[in-house]
Amino acid sequence: MDDPTHRFHQLFAQLGLPCDAAGIAGFLKANRPLPGDVALPDAPFWNASQAAFLRETLVQDSDWAQQVDQLSQALRQT
Repeated sequence: MDDPTHRFHQLFAQLGLPCDAAGIAGFLKANRPLPGDVALPDAPFWNASQAAFLRETLVQDSDWAQQVDQLSQALRQT
């Protein structure tokens, strides 16, 4: 398996969020669980540019898509 182009913490930096372990854990704790019927880009805690980035990443299957999928899974855990 190839190494991903980007690391999970780099996605947080790309989104303008704290990207250290404590910041990531705090974000996940504050925003989970994300209901299964809510698409990740439609979650209420994103600003417009964050939502657009997530949406474009998924539509274009960009090199961030793996980390966006990982974020979606992490937010859906209880």
